[in-house]
Amino acid sequence: MNTDFGIKRRTFVKWATAFPLLVQVGFQQALGKGWAETAKESTDNIYTRVGVRPVINGRGTWTYLSATLELPEVKAAQEAASRHFVNIFDLQHAVGRRLAQLTGAESGMITSGAAGAMASATAGCIAGTDPEKIWQLPDTTGLKNEVVMMGGRSPFDSAIRLAGAKLVLAHSPEELANAINTNTAMIYTTSAPDVLAQEITVAKKAGVPILMDAADGVPPIGKLQQFARMGCDLYTVSGGKGLCGPQCSGVLLGRKDLIEAALANTNPWEGAVCRPMKVGKEEIMGCLAAVEAWYHMDVAALNKEWSGRVERIQKLVQTVPGVETSIATPEGGNSYPTLTITWDQKAWGYTTRDCAKDLLDGDPSIAVLTNDNPSDVLSRKPGNVKAPGAADDRLQIISMTLKPGEEIIVGRRLRQLLSAARSRRA
Repeated sequence: MNTDFGIKRRTFVKWATAFPLLVQVGFQQALGKGWAETAKESTDNIYTRVGVRPVINGRGTWTYLSATLELPEVKAAQEAASRHFVNIFDLQHAVGRRLAQLTGAESGMITSGAAGAMASATAGCIAGTDPEKIWQLPDTTGLKNEVVMMGGRSPFDSAIRLAGAKLVLAHSPEELANAINTNTAMIYTTSAPDVLAQEITVAKKAGVPILMDAADGVPPIGKLQQFARMGCDLYTVSGGKGLCGPQCSGVLLGRKDLIEAALANTNPWEGAVCRPMKVGKEEIMGCLAAVEAWYHMDVAALNKEWSGRVERIQKLVQTVPGVETSIATPEGGNSYPTLTITWDQKAWGYTTRDCAKDLLDGDPSIAVLTNDNPSDVLSRKPGNVKAPGAADDRLQIISMTLKPGEEIIVGRRLRQLLSAARSRRA
């Protein structure tokens, strides 16, 4: 009896919590507001005119989903930058000095994303600023060409290999020490700060530069200063993810001599192996504007806003019996309030993969996070694709990439799909 009472009480609380939102949804539907505007925007915009549907992005800053929406300061900087010609060599050095002031690093440069930073850093560590060696790459005959990959291979290590580097794998600071030899040009890592500190100690002792890849490390912007204080020789963040700068941009920071070497192996130098990785004056100034903007951002208010979005979705979907929800902010990368939704997939005959597909196929199209990666090359190889439902027991909504108001659309659609799935098995 007490158990039944407890269940009824929890159900009542869920409905009471969701009631104001359900009323709002009902009024907007009745008056034709909200969804009418969204429907029009989703069917008549710059992308649909070329045959591509935009998506409501609850999946996060994935490159294949165009990653991020730029800050107003970024758009303004790019527009202003587009009005003038400028010497790119001079511009990169000037921006490097400004980045040094902001972060405490010796210097910096704007790259074509974090992967572009990896390639430029690798080329710089192998060839330095010697024109003959720069022209020789990606042929590394006679040059130091080994890069130790901490933690093993990465989906992005092609950016390192294309400069001519040979990968050497290590999985601990102890293995790192044993992997370093006279042919080691660089160490690549994505480790957490406590392990990173140990790796830096090993790297310093051996006199080998270490590159920290923190592509999704911002926010918080303090990471840029933290890595400088820790003594990272080089470190990078993506401009087109949490930084909300131009998607085709990244920031490479670190020792001045290594930044100069990276610049010498990169656009606009003709003959440099990273010449194809261009960033224009608009991306350079837009990415700098993003870094500067974050130093003035009210992060607490932003987190409150992000939390509110996923809380509203939570209130709507948890009214479906059997649905469990939780909200947490991951540590490390992608540190945004994230809603996790689970249900008994086997009993309902409805998996998270099914739900994600229904959301994506709907109108408007909604992308959510499940245990898949549509942009992973190896996912196309037979036998590498995970079996449906394998280790796939949750669906997540990332708050940061939702625009204001979209959370109501997402919550309403999820509630419809989960209610229907449950009813079919009732």
